[in-house]
Amino acid sequence: MANNAEIAQNVMNAIGGTKNVTSVTHCMTRLRFVLKDETIPSDEKVKNIQGVLSVVRNGGQYQVVIGPNVQKVYEEVCRIGGFTQKEAVKEESATEHPAEKKKLTPKEVGKNIIGYMGGCMTPMIPVMLAGGLFSCINAIFGPGLLKLYGEGSDMQVLFQFLYNAAYYFMPILVGFNAAKLLNINQMLGAYMGCILIAPELISIVDSGEPFAVFGIPCTLNNYSQTVLPIMLSVYAMSLIYKVVKKYMPDFLTTVFTPFLTMLISTPIALCILAPLGSIAGNAISGSLAAFGNATGFFGVAVIAAIWELLVMTGMHMALMMPMMASFFETGVMSGPLVSGNFATWACFGVALGAALRLKKREDKSTAFGFFISGIVGGITEPVLYGLCLRYNRLFLSMAAGGFVGGAYAGITNLCGYSITSPNFLTLLSYAGGTTANLVNGVIGSVLAFAVATIMTYLIGFSKKDLEET
Repeated sequence: MANNAEIAQNVMNAIGGTKNVTSVTHCMTRLRFVLKDETIPSDEKVKNIQGVLSVVRNGGQYQVVIGPNVQKVYEEVCRIGGFTQKEAVKEESATEHPAEKKKLTPKEVGKNIIGYMGGCMTPMIPVMLAGGLFSCINAIFGPGLLKLYGEGSDMQVLFQFLYNAAYYFMPILVGFNAAKLLNINQMLGAYMGCILIAPELISIVDSGEPFAVFGIPCTLNNYSQTVLPIMLSVYAMSLIYKVVKKYMPDFLTTVFTPFLTMLISTPIALCILAPLGSIAGNAISGSLAAFGNATGFFGVAVIAAIWELLVMTGMHMALMMPMMASFFETGVMSGPLVSGNFATWACFGVALGAALRLKKREDKSTAFGFFISGIVGGITEPVLYGLCLRYNRLFLSMAAGGFVGGAYAGITNLCGYSITSPNFLTLLSYAGGTTANLVNGVIGSVLAFAVATIMTYLIGFSKKDLEET
């Protein structure tokens, strides 16, 4: 077991002691120092400290990579340096040590967007893993497979709502993380997430009744289990919050800064930002469905390649509605209707490839947990948000796997005959027709899985990525 106090003391000695530290905070794996004199620490000396994995200099911070025990090391650093954790977090964003500003090129803008999304989702990894594994338990031991307990039993209901609790309330958890990244009150970020899934709002959505905010018509949707609407909403809210706080008199700010922030932000979120994904999704989904039907196997392959990106934006729901209607009418799914299955198997392959390729035991364990959560529980969000947003090359591996599997399905005119859980049981959906159809479904899934696994292992990570893990 790591001696956290010794690691902290050795790191503090190597970076010049307390007198050289302006502020310190931490993320999931790193101590993040703002130093008065960055020339004092020797990177090699710090790297050679037992318990230190690497050193990164970035954005005016001296980052010491510790690993999963970083919280305990951070507490020891605060004790040694006389910092309080509250002070350390506050000082991180102090204006006297701003991060180095970079020119906003299209590449830099894209990098910032991915960084923001990744920062919102990375702290969610333990929640997504735990929730996904509860779903795995139901999939294996419940009525779908081993039948150790039945549908509607206390055990099945318990594990189902433990899974739902992790994913249904995602806007609240993501809103909290987004507010932290944007240096505003974190509870306001969570509050915005609560607004998006408030019971009254969900009831209005379910009933299909019209709704307006201050006379502005709303296109409402069910935002549970979504992330992009809350990310957009909190970002806009942060801009409003900072303006309101700047001009609000000090003796009024405690009450009226959060009140006015939410009063202004809520119409923008509900009427414009949150519905954007759905509005765009309806337009894109219709085009994709027409494209898939008109272009044969190539269309099926393309939709399979981009399917998980549609999942991330919530656009896949708009595409699924006409698919489901067609299935209920004919009892058969073919062409674009089966594309999502191969994207899912590609996700499983990305997780396994990452588990095989990453070097650190904790990273391997996390990626393997994502694999189990996916292939058994049918949960792909941990792979998307916990791996792909962190290592952007993995989107290419995932798309390649989906494309190959989808192309094979299109060429063989694969058909699905039932709706199953989006896990290994998807293979059963191809039974009900010919034996060749079932075999082709298995082959297409294996192809998607294998291509994604191999590409992840070979090109999914840069040398820097592997060093930092």
